[in-house]
Amino acid sequence: MNPNSSSVIQEPARSVPVRAEYDVLVVGGGPAGLTTALAAAEDGLKVGLIESRSFVGGNMTIGLPVLGFLGQKKNQIINGLPQKFIDRLRAVKGASEHRWCPLHMGITLVEPEAVKNVALQMLLEAKVDVTFYAFCAGVVMDGDTIRGIVIESKSGREAVLGKIVVDCTGDADVAYRAGVPCEKGSKESGGMQPPTLMFCLGGVDTEKLRMSIAEQTRTYLTDFIPAEYFGQNNQFIVVGLRELIAKARAERKLNIPNERTIIITGLREGEVWINMTRVAGTDGTDMRSLSQGEIEARLQIEDIHTYLKNYVPGFEGCYFAKTAPFLGIRETRRIVGHYTMTQEDVLGCRHFDDAIAVASYPIDIHRPGDEGCTLIWCGDCYDIPFRSLLPQKVKNLIVAGRCISTTHEAMGAIRVMATCMAMGEAAGRAAKQAIRRGVAPTEVDVPALQGELRARGAYLRDAQVPA
Repeated sequence: MNPNSSSVIQEPARSVPVRAEYDVLVVGGGPAGLTTALAAAEDGLKVGLIESRSFVGGNMTIGLPVLGFLGQKKNQIINGLPQKFIDRLRAVKGASEHRWCPLHMGITLVEPEAVKNVALQMLLEAKVDVTFYAFCAGVVMDGDTIRGIVIESKSGREAVLGKIVVDCTGDADVAYRAGVPCEKGSKESGGMQPPTLMFCLGGVDTEKLRMSIAEQTRTYLTDFIPAEYFGQNNQFIVVGLRELIAKARAERKLNIPNERTIIITGLREGEVWINMTRVAGTDGTDMRSLSQGEIEARLQIEDIHTYLKNYVPGFEGCYFAKTAPFLGIRETRRIVGHYTMTQEDVLGCRHFDDAIAVASYPIDIHRPGDEGCTLIWCGDCYDIPFRSLLPQKVKNLIVAGRCISTTHEAMGAIRVMATCMAMGEAAGRAAKQAIRRGVAPTEVDVPALQGELRARGAYLRDAQVPA
């Protein structure tokens, strides 16, 4: 059948069995979902987590470093449960310390396989009921109350219910299906940031790479990161080398749809992750678009590998090791909530009375219309208000992660993983309070929520910090 055909079929009505019922139902097991479930389960509530893949960790499992733990003044601004997770990773040599970076503020290298194992261990210790291999295919609504979701799996179609539902899908899948107003992309064009398929190379001489950059700055020019940084750090991110890409394109006619080289050293010796595939126009909420994006990204890898091996110092003896298990999606839907964060909030270091997390990552937009990137720093940090996690039109739903209520520009700042983890902790604690008090999330006692966050180690700015 033509995939663009308007033909439809009618399915017969059927009864859907209820697989499970929870106090708090978390949908999505990425950085936000992980901390949401851990926070909600701390004092004995029945918490379920639904994940479509065979592991938890989301974008922490695709070779990316965790960005956002440090602020623009080099202070640690995200702590609490996200830090406990990093501590557990470090105990098994699965994470680095938080390292200052002039471009990304703070980078925390993590080992993808360690993330999968440690995250699952922590969830099981917290007695979270984890279900893998299940997609959210629909919602169960009672007026403006969401009773749960409908899942599709090898077991068929089933319902999973929760008194409070937390959407941590990244794509606002639950909120969208529940009728919450959502937006996509920029206001002007609707264009979304393109995704990337990360891949890993082994056999890289990272010492040769970093010293070449440190000592031959005119040849190996990086974006925003001074050459001396590479002389002082043996694990690092390289962003730049634009002249080398231009040379490779001219000499070998290589298909590299990115104007910057982005290299991330791994925790293992000789291992690097490459963040250079770029599939413009991909819609992460559309199956066909995602499929085509995955195919196109895989086709790009060969030319990028050829470029690195022949033009970048240290890559002469490298070999292809593995690709990430899925495309890294930067942007899809954003809910319309009780407050929409804006670029002005980020750049103005805005303080909110209902702040539940502090962030400092710059506005970082991989532009949909070309091969470039927009970066804007605020100079310090800014708050994320609880109201931005609360969607319009649905009473007992909370949203955490990159799909909270923001503009396209603000989403470019709050989308990084440490920030999403901090939002998840706040969402989980808010859900727990709503259950314990028998109220809707909009009626949660925000000062009490803030007090619990602080008591559990989260960082929030004092109220007198100027807007």
